Order: sequence, then structure tokens, then C-alpha cells
Amino acid sequence: MLKNKLEYKQLNPAQILVLGFALIILVGAILLSTPLVTQTGESTGFLKALFTSTSAVCVTGLVVVDTGTHWNLAGQIIILILIQIGGLGIMTMATSVALIVGRKISLKSRLIMQEALNQFTIQGVVRLTKYIIITTFIIEGIGAFFLAMNFIPEYGTKKGIFYGVFHSISAFCNAGFDIIGDGRSLTPYTENLSVNFIVMSLIILGGLGFTVIIDLIKSRSYKKLSLHSKIVVMMTIVLILLGFILFFVLEFNNPNTMKDLSFKGKLTASMFQSVTTRTAGFNTLPLDQMYDSSKLLTVILMFIGGSPGSTAGGMKTTTIALVILLIISVVKNRDDVEFSKRRISLDNVNRALTVVAVGVSLGLFIVFLLTITEKGAGFITLLFEAISALGTVGLSLGYTSSLSTLGQLIIIFTMFAGRVGALTIVFALADQQKVKALIRYPESKVSVG
Repeated sequence: MLKNKLEYKQLNPAQILVLGFALIILVGAILLSTPLVTQTGESTGFLKALFTSTSAVCVTGLVVVDTGTHWNLAGQIIILILIQIGGLGIMTMATSVALIVGRKISLKSRLIMQEALNQFTIQGVVRLTKYIIITTFIIEGIGAFFLAMNFIPEYGTKKGIFYGVFHSISAFCNAGFDIIGDGRSLTPYTENLSVNFIVMSLIILGGLGFTVIIDLIKSRSYKKLSLHSKIVVMMTIVLILLGFILFFVLEFNNPNTMKDLSFKGKLTASMFQSVTTRTAGFNTLPLDQMYDSSKLLTVILMFIGGSPGSTAGGMKTTTIALVILLIISVVKNRDDVEFSKRRISLDNVNRALTVVAVGVSLGLFIVFLLTITEKGAGFITLLFEAISALGTVGLSLGYTSSLSTLGQLIIIFTMFAGRVGALTIVFALADQQKVKALIRYPESKVSVG
């Protein structure tokens, strides 16, 4: 019946994606609002359940109740399923079910998959979906195995295995949910090289994007990669190294974060902080104790985020790269935006500028609203919270649980917009039918700068 209604209304792919995410979030909120999924046997309340469901489906990680101590095993499994659905995407999960039962994938479904996976054409989207599903479960399985090896000696076999599976899926999906308890995230493992390396590897792989992972497996050489993959790999390496150096320098002598750590611990913590800020949401340092310079650096990295077609959020690495390349092109007085001996289309550049403009505008608007609803919080705290939600990162300075009712609703919308994409929501609300202009006006110039 739902399918017939959707076909009758002729919803475009953007509208179906928005409605699909909203429906999954609503179902998750209903399940999490029942008293059967909490440790105390009492209902969490619909608003907090909605916040948690939105955070899980949008793979953000912001929480108003501690995941490890508030929810029982059933609640944690529901959250884990929501994270997996949100990380892979609604259409990827739906397509995997259709492939398992042997159903054919319609043209309409392929168009929606194209929109969801950020592909330029529908050609090969079903094959790509198969690769995504297989790659995801292999990577998550390997990560779960090695994490369980670290957790079993501490928590026992059953609990250790579940901890391994939960944190592996959460890390690869860049969700940032943890069940360590008491809001500690991974701070007990600040100097544990094994846990840090495994979680960082999962975060980076999840943030690269499925098409890039497959391209890397097939090409095995940077020169043979597609232009998209080259930009993603280059930006990922640059951002990780730049963040690592800056965090190491800024927090080296901070008595509340890294001063008392060993040199190895400082290196590990700096690298982990650089990796996790790009939408993962785990932390091994007390973020509220960092210097303001480090908090601002975190905000910048959270805003940039991961790469298109990945489990990560943010404005995306390729978007920022195109804006930088455009600036270089303008400074050098070139007509075209170029990279690796390729000319990038004007449509690509315009879209990148639009995404950044919409992202900055929405981020500032959310911060403005929070300054009205959250009177007791400092500006940097609200800026941190807003960009963390918009970038679907999940890092917090500890203020999330103190949000007012209006504040929670604002952050819920922000997480949703960050995961689905502000432009996707705009496209869902607007009529995207392309009409050929019958009149083309004379060109003129406007003074800029």
C-alpha cells in the first residue's frame, strides 16, 4: 500500500530518501521509548528515544542518556541495528534484502540508489551495492574480531565479543556510540595501541567512501585511481596529518589532557583525535578540558567531515578540495579548475560552493537558535554541539544531556539534515524539473571583494 502511494505521488529520489530516513527514525524511537529496553524497566520518554534514534540512524553519536548504562542488551541491539541501517543507507539495506529474496531492482529503485550513493549515473549501482554489502561485513567482521581480543580479557567472553561487534560497527559507520559506560567513550584506552589502531583503521575506511575502497582494491596504485578517489585519498591524508601535528603541539603541555601521558601516548592520542574529529565521535581525551584552540580546530575538522558515498558526514573532503582548487584557479587567473591533469566541470564546482554556503548558513543559524534556547551554555560549547550534530560527528563537550526540550528538537533536526544532506532536503522540497530557458539575458559583471 505504501509503495502504491509513493508511486501515485510520483516522489522524486530525494523525497523518498528523506521520507525513508524519517520513517526508520520514527520506528526506532517507538521501540526505544518502551520500558522493555532500559536497565531500570522504566520508559525513557519519547523525546529522548527520538533523539537517540535520530543520532543512531544519522550515525552521529550524540546522546542524552549514556548508552552503556541506560539501555539493556535489547536496547543496545536496537541502537546497533539503527546504526548499521544508517551507515549503509536505507536503499543499500533495502536492495540487499531484495537481492537475497531474488527480486529484480526497478529503474525507480536504481535512481534512488544513484542519489543515495552519490553516483553520476545509474549504471552499475546494483553491482556497487553488492560490493558495499560484502566489503562492509568483511571489514566490520575483522574489526570485531580484533577488538574482541582486547575486550574479552577485561569483560569475559560473551560481553567481550558483543563489545567487539558493537564498537566495530559503530566505528566503521562513523557513529561514535560506545557502551563502555559512564560517558567515558574510549578514554580508558588512551594508551592502548591495539584498540586505538583498530578503531582508527575502521573510522578511516568508513570515511573514505565505498567507491574509493573498491577503487583502491582494484587499482592498487594511486596513479590508476579515478580523479574522485585521488582527491579523497589526498585530502584524507593531508587532513589527518595536519590535525595530528596541530593537536600534538596544542595539547602537548595541557595538564588536563596530554601532559601526563607518555610520549607514545601523546602521539597516539593526537593521531586518534585527528582521525575521530572527522565524524567518528569517539574520544580518548576529555574534550571539555582541551584548550579553546583545540576545540576550534575540532570544529573545523568536524565541519569538513569524511568523503562522499561513505558512512561519514560533514561537508565532505571533495567539496572542500574543489573550493580550494577554485581559489587557486582564481588566484592564478586560470579559466578552468584543474587537478591531476584533469579539468573539473563547472557544475561540480558550483555544487561544491552551494554545499559549503548552505552548510555555513545552516550551521550559523543552528548556533543562533541554540544561543536563544540554551542560556546557560558558553558560545564555544554551543558552536561545538551544533557543528558536531551537523557533521554527524557525535563529539560533545558534555552539554548534550543538559539540552532543553527545544534544544533537543533543534539538534534532532540538525542531525537529520547533516545525514540526509541539507541540499537533499532542499531538493526534496523544491520542484527539480529542468526547464530549458527560452531567454538568455546579456552578460554583465558585478564588483566582488
